[in-house]
Amino acid sequence: MKEIQVEKVTLNIGTGKPGAELEKALKLLQALAGKKPVETKTVKRIPTWGLRPGLSIGAKVTLRGKEAEEMLKRLLQAVEHKLRNYQIGKDGNFAFGVKEYIDIPGMKYNMEIGMMGLEAAVTLRRAGFSIRRRKIKPKKLPDRHKIHKDETKMFLQTKYNVKFDEEK
Repeated sequence: MKEIQVEKVTLNIGTGKPGAELEKALKLLQALAGKKPVETKTVKRIPTWGLRPGLSIGAKVTLRGKEAEEMLKRLLQAVEHKLRNYQIGKDGNFAFGVKEYIDIPGMKYNMEIGMMGLEAAVTLRRAGFSIRRRKIKPKKLPDRHKIHKDETKMFLQTKYNVKFDEEK
């Protein structure tokens, strides 16, 4: 029950506005994940930034299971198996950015897309986490079963050979 698993890997590209950049982001995520990405839309109106509700400003795709683990291995190779302590949240999940998609093994430069980076958000879980989301009698997860920052660091060091840099 204490074994940590990768629940999902979410790849995200924020463009800030609709148009050609958003189309390139959608193509990149399609090529990278092999699944159809979805557009992320704004909820709030921010006039100074030119945003209104329902405007597409980014793209994301979610991978689960074996696909997620394989993608995580490739993404960690792109950042040379190095993360920083502040990239891990207090709930044990972590996120990191890849500056250029050509750093990811197996990806070649595409002139239609150009140079673009992306963010990867990784959600971890343990067996029994589903009690929070079930319909009948959902419960809070006890503190002893939650994933803490130290446990995430140990999991990444043992399974994926990740090294942690100190904050600057």
